[in-house]
Amino acid sequence: MRSLSGKVAVVTGAGHGIGRETAIALAEKGCRLAICDVDEAALGSTRQALADAGATVTAHLVDVSNRAQVEQFASDVVATHGEAHILINNAGVTVYASFEEHEIEDLEWILGVNLWGVIYGCKYFLPHLKASGEGHIVNLSSVFGIIAPPLQTSYVASKFAVRGFSESLRAELADENVGVTSVHPGAIKTNIIRNARLVTDTHSQLRDATQRLFDRLGTTPDVVAERIVKAIEYNSPRVLITKEARMADALKRLMPATADGIVARVFKRVTPTK
Repeated sequence: MRSLSGKVAVVTGAGHGIGRETAIALAEKGCRLAICDVDEAALGSTRQALADAGATVTAHLVDVSNRAQVEQFASDVVATHGEAHILINNAGVTVYASFEEHEIEDLEWILGVNLWGVIYGCKYFLPHLKASGEGHIVNLSSVFGIIAPPLQTSYVASKFAVRGFSESLRAELADENVGVTSVHPGAIKTNIIRNARLVTDTHSQLRDATQRLFDRLGTTPDVVAERIVKAIEYNSPRVLITKEARMADALKRLMPATADGIVARVFKRVTPTK
Protein backbone atom coordinates (compact mmCIF):
# COMPACT_ATOMS: atom_id res chain seq x y z
CA MET A 1 0.00 0.00 0.00
CA ARG A 2 2.41 2.64 -1.24
CA SER A 3 -0.11 5.50 -1.12
CA LEU A 4 -1.89 6.07 2.20
CA SER A 5 -3.46 9.40 1.29
CA GLY A 6 -7.23 9.28 1.62
CA LYS A 7 -7.25 5.81 3.19
CA VAL A 8 -9.42 5.16 6.25
CA ALA A 9 -7.29 3.92 9.14
CA VAL A 10 -8.71 2.38 12.31
CA VAL A 11 -6.53 2.51 15.46
CA THR A 12 -7.45 0.83 18.74
CA GLY A 13 -5.98 1.99 22.04
CA ALA A 14 -5.39 5.40 20.47
CA GLY A 15 -5.61 7.42 23.67
CA HIS A 16 -2.01 6.87 24.71
CA GLY A 17 1.45 5.77 23.64
CA ILE A 18 1.92 3.76 20.48
CA GLY A 19 -1.73 4.02 19.45
CA ARG A 20 -1.80 7.80 19.71
CA GLU A 21 1.49 8.26 17.86
CA THR A 22 0.45 5.81 15.13
CA ALA A 23 -2.79 7.70 14.58
CA ILE A 24 -0.81 10.95 14.28
CA ALA A 25 1.70 9.37 11.89
CA LEU A 26 -1.08 8.00 9.67
CA ALA A 27 -2.83 11.37 9.67
CA GLU A 28 0.41 12.97 8.48
CA LYS A 29 0.30 10.56 5.55
CA GLY A 30 -3.15 11.84 4.65
CA CYS A 31 -5.27 9.09 6.20
CA ARG A 32 -8.74 9.63 7.57
CA LEU A 33 -8.89 8.27 11.12
CA ALA A 34 -11.33 6.26 13.22
CA ILE A 35 -9.82 5.90 16.69
CA CYS A 36 -11.02 4.10 19.81
CA ASP A 37 -10.08 3.65 23.46
CA VAL A 38 -11.71 2.86 26.82
CA ASP A 39 -10.23 6.02 28.35
CA GLU A 40 -12.66 8.73 27.27
CA ALA A 41 -10.48 11.68 28.32
CA ALA A 42 -7.36 10.34 26.58
CA LEU A 43 -9.40 9.46 23.49
CA GLY A 44 -10.77 13.00 23.37
CA SER A 45 -7.25 14.42 23.68
CA THR A 46 -6.02 12.39 20.70
CA ARG A 47 -9.09 13.29 18.66
CA GLN A 48 -8.53 17.00 19.37
CA ALA A 49 -4.84 16.80 18.46
CA LEU A 50 -5.69 15.14 15.15
CA ALA A 51 -8.48 17.58 14.39
CA ASP A 52 -6.26 20.56 15.23
CA ALA A 53 -3.73 19.21 12.72
CA GLY A 54 -6.42 19.16 10.03
CA ALA A 55 -7.16 15.43 9.98
CA THR A 56 -10.59 13.94 9.42
CA VAL A 57 -11.20 11.89 12.56
CA THR A 58 -13.97 10.18 14.49
CA ALA A 59 -13.52 8.96 18.08
CA HIS A 60 -15.31 5.94 19.50
CA LEU A 61 -15.47 4.72 23.10
CA VAL A 62 -14.87 0.98 22.68
CA ASP A 63 -13.77 -1.89 24.91
CA VAL A 64 -12.03 -4.17 22.41
CA SER A 65 -12.59 -7.20 24.65
CA ASN A 66 -16.34 -6.75 24.14
CA ARG A 67 -17.44 -8.55 20.97
CA ALA A 68 -20.65 -6.55 20.51
CA GLN A 69 -18.85 -3.22 20.92
CA VAL A 70 -16.20 -4.09 18.32
CA GLU A 71 -18.85 -5.33 15.89
CA GLN A 72 -20.76 -2.06 16.34
CA PHE A 73 -17.51 -0.08 16.01
CA ALA A 74 -16.85 -1.62 12.60
CA SER A 75 -20.38 -0.81 11.47
CA ASP A 76 -20.11 2.77 12.74
CA VAL A 77 -16.78 3.35 11.01
CA VAL A 78 -18.06 2.22 7.63
CA ALA A 79 -21.34 4.10 8.08
CA THR A 80 -19.41 7.30 8.81
CA HIS A 81 -16.37 7.02 6.56
CA GLY A 82 -17.84 4.82 3.82
CA GLU A 83 -15.01 2.27 3.91
CA ALA A 84 -11.99 1.01 5.86
CA HIS A 85 -8.51 0.20 4.54
CA ILE A 86 -6.16 -0.10 7.52
CA LEU A 87 -6.66 -1.73 10.93
CA ILE A 88 -4.16 -1.21 13.76
CA ASN A 89 -4.91 -3.61 16.62
CA ASN A 90 -2.87 -1.83 19.27
CA ALA A 91 -4.85 -1.89 22.53
CA GLY A 92 -3.03 -3.88 25.20
CA VAL A 93 -2.73 -4.50 28.95
CA THR A 94 -0.56 -6.60 31.24
CA VAL A 95 -0.55 -8.34 34.60
CA TYR A 96 2.54 -8.25 36.80
CA ALA A 97 2.44 -11.53 38.73
CA SER A 98 3.52 -15.13 38.73
CA PHE A 99 1.13 -17.62 37.19
CA GLU A 100 0.29 -19.04 40.63
CA GLU A 101 -0.72 -15.57 41.81
CA HIS A 102 -3.06 -15.05 38.85
CA GLU A 103 -6.77 -15.40 39.34
CA ILE A 104 -8.71 -16.80 36.40
CA GLU A 105 -10.32 -13.38 36.07
CA ASP A 106 -6.89 -11.82 35.49
CA LEU A 107 -6.22 -14.26 32.65
CA GLU A 108 -9.65 -13.59 31.16
CA TRP A 109 -9.04 -9.84 31.33
CA ILE A 110 -5.65 -9.82 29.63
CA LEU A 111 -6.59 -12.39 26.97
CA GLY A 112 -9.82 -10.49 26.38
CA VAL A 113 -7.98 -7.28 25.50
CA ASN A 114 -4.73 -8.55 24.01
CA LEU A 115 -5.96 -11.57 22.05
CA TRP A 116 -9.72 -11.42 21.65
CA GLY A 117 -9.46 -7.70 20.90
CA VAL A 118 -7.21 -8.57 17.95
CA ILE A 119 -9.47 -11.42 16.84
CA TYR A 120 -12.64 -9.34 17.07
CA GLY A 121 -11.01 -6.46 15.22
CA CYS A 122 -9.85 -8.71 12.39
CA LYS A 123 -13.16 -10.58 12.23
CA TYR A 124 -15.39 -7.53 11.94
CA PHE A 125 -13.16 -5.24 9.88
CA LEU A 126 -11.74 -7.80 7.44
CA PRO A 127 -14.82 -7.85 5.16
CA HIS A 128 -14.55 -4.07 4.83
CA LEU A 129 -10.80 -4.17 4.17
CA LYS A 130 -11.36 -6.70 1.39
CA ALA A 131 -14.25 -4.68 -0.03
CA SER A 132 -12.06 -1.57 -0.21
CA GLY A 133 -9.83 -3.33 -2.77
CA GLU A 134 -6.63 -2.78 -0.79
CA GLY A 135 -6.21 -3.32 2.93
CA HIS A 136 -3.70 -3.89 5.67
CA ILE A 137 -3.86 -5.24 9.23
CA VAL A 138 -1.23 -4.48 11.87
CA ASN A 139 -1.34 -6.55 15.05
CA LEU A 140 0.79 -5.45 17.99
CA SER A 141 2.62 -8.39 19.50
CA SER A 142 5.77 -7.81 21.56
CA VAL A 143 9.33 -8.92 22.17
CA PHE A 144 7.47 -11.18 24.62
CA GLY A 145 5.86 -12.77 21.60
CA ILE A 146 9.36 -14.08 20.85
CA ILE A 147 10.86 -14.77 24.29
CA ALA A 148 9.13 -15.71 27.54
CA PRO A 149 10.41 -14.03 30.73
CA PRO A 150 9.11 -14.77 34.24
CA LEU A 151 6.17 -12.90 35.83
CA GLN A 152 4.58 -12.34 32.41
CA THR A 153 2.85 -15.68 31.73
CA SER A 154 -0.50 -14.20 30.72
CA TYR A 155 1.02 -11.40 28.66
CA VAL A 156 3.39 -13.85 26.95
CA ALA A 157 0.49 -16.20 26.20
CA SER A 158 -1.44 -13.38 24.55
CA LYS A 159 1.47 -12.03 22.54
CA PHE A 160 2.70 -15.42 21.29
CA ALA A 161 -0.89 -16.06 20.22
CA VAL A 162 -1.09 -12.73 18.38
CA ARG A 163 2.12 -13.57 16.55
CA GLY A 164 0.91 -17.01 15.43
CA PHE A 165 -2.54 -15.73 14.55
CA SER A 166 -1.03 -12.95 12.43
CA GLU A 167 1.29 -15.30 10.56
CA SER A 168 -1.53 -17.71 9.75
CA LEU A 169 -3.89 -14.92 8.73
CA ARG A 170 -1.25 -13.42 6.45
CA ALA A 171 -0.91 -16.79 4.69
CA GLU A 172 -4.67 -17.03 4.26
CA LEU A 173 -4.91 -13.53 2.81
CA ALA A 174 -1.88 -13.78 0.50
CA ASP A 175 -4.08 -13.64 -2.62
CA GLU A 176 -6.68 -11.22 -1.21
CA ASN A 177 -4.77 -7.93 -1.47
CA VAL A 178 -4.86 -7.56 2.32
CA GLY A 179 -1.50 -7.53 4.07
CA VAL A 180 -0.89 -8.54 7.69
CA THR A 181 2.00 -7.39 9.88
CA SER A 182 2.91 -8.44 13.41
CA VAL A 183 4.90 -5.84 15.34
CA HIS A 184 7.32 -6.76 18.12
CA PRO A 185 8.47 -3.78 20.20
CA GLY A 186 10.92 -4.11 23.07
CA ALA A 187 11.18 -1.49 25.83
CA ILE A 188 8.98 1.47 24.86
CA LYS A 189 8.26 4.59 26.89
CA THR A 190 4.55 3.93 27.46
CA ASN A 191 2.39 3.43 30.54
CA ILE A 192 1.69 -0.28 30.07
CA ILE A 193 3.96 -1.30 32.96
CA ARG A 194 2.80 1.58 35.16
CA ASN A 195 -0.83 0.56 34.56
CA ALA A 196 -0.19 -3.17 34.95
CA ARG A 197 -2.66 -5.04 37.11
CA LEU A 198 -1.08 -6.24 40.35
CA VAL A 199 -2.66 -9.40 41.78
CA THR A 200 -0.82 -8.86 45.08
CA ASP A 201 1.53 -6.18 46.40
CA THR A 202 4.45 -8.60 46.10
CA HIS A 203 5.76 -7.14 42.86
CA SER A 204 4.78 -3.46 43.21
CA GLN A 205 8.33 -2.21 43.78
CA LEU A 206 9.62 -4.37 40.95
CA ARG A 207 6.94 -3.06 38.60
CA ASP A 208 7.69 0.56 39.49
CA ALA A 209 11.45 0.05 39.08
CA THR A 210 10.86 -1.58 35.69
CA GLN A 211 8.75 1.40 34.61
CA ARG A 212 11.55 3.78 35.63
CA LEU A 213 13.98 1.70 33.57
CA PHE A 214 11.66 1.88 30.55
CA ASP A 215 11.26 5.65 31.02
CA ARG A 216 15.02 6.12 31.10
CA LEU A 217 16.19 3.71 28.41
CA GLY A 218 13.14 2.88 26.32
CA THR A 219 12.41 3.89 22.75
CA THR A 220 9.76 6.56 22.23
CA PRO A 221 6.35 5.58 20.77
CA ASP A 222 6.77 7.80 17.72
CA VAL A 223 9.62 5.54 16.55
CA VAL A 224 7.27 2.56 16.70
CA ALA A 225 4.63 4.53 14.82
CA GLU A 226 7.09 5.38 12.05
CA ARG A 227 8.01 1.71 11.65
CA ILE A 228 4.34 0.71 11.56
CA VAL A 229 3.64 3.15 8.75
CA LYS A 230 6.58 1.81 6.75
CA ALA A 231 5.39 -1.75 7.35
CA ILE A 232 2.03 -0.87 5.82
CA GLU A 233 3.65 0.86 2.85
CA TYR A 234 5.97 -2.07 2.15
CA ASN A 235 3.67 -4.91 3.27
CA SER A 236 6.20 -6.21 5.80
CA PRO A 237 5.24 -9.50 7.47
CA ARG A 238 7.01 -8.77 10.76
CA VAL A 239 8.68 -5.77 12.38
CA LEU A 240 11.25 -6.01 15.18
CA ILE A 241 11.63 -2.70 17.02
CA THR A 242 14.52 -1.95 19.42
CA LYS A 243 17.80 -3.79 19.75
CA GLU A 244 16.46 -6.09 22.48
CA ALA A 245 13.76 -7.36 20.13
CA ARG A 246 16.34 -8.07 17.43
CA MET A 247 18.63 -9.76 19.96
CA ALA A 248 15.79 -11.89 21.30
CA ASP A 249 14.84 -13.00 17.81
CA ALA A 250 18.44 -13.90 16.98
CA LEU A 251 18.80 -15.84 20.23
CA LYS A 252 15.68 -17.91 19.56
CA ARG A 253 16.83 -18.66 16.02
CA LEU A 254 20.42 -19.55 16.92
CA MET A 255 19.83 -21.37 20.22
CA PRO A 256 16.23 -22.64 20.25
CA ALA A 257 16.88 -25.39 22.80
CA THR A 258 18.59 -23.22 25.40
CA ALA A 259 17.20 -19.73 24.78
CA ASP A 260 14.43 -19.96 27.39
CA GLY A 261 16.88 -20.84 30.16
CA ILE A 262 19.18 -18.00 29.14
CA VAL A 263 16.27 -15.54 29.15
CA ALA A 264 15.17 -16.63 32.63
CA ARG A 265 18.68 -16.21 34.04
CA VAL A 266 19.20 -12.83 32.38
CA PHE A 267 15.90 -11.42 33.63
CA LYS A 268 16.63 -12.65 37.15
CA ARG A 269 20.01 -10.93 37.06
CA VAL A 270 19.12 -7.61 35.46
CA THR A 271 15.58 -6.95 36.65
CA PRO A 272 15.72 -4.03 39.11
CA THR A 273 14.62 -4.74 42.68
CA LYS A 274 14.27 -1.22 44.03
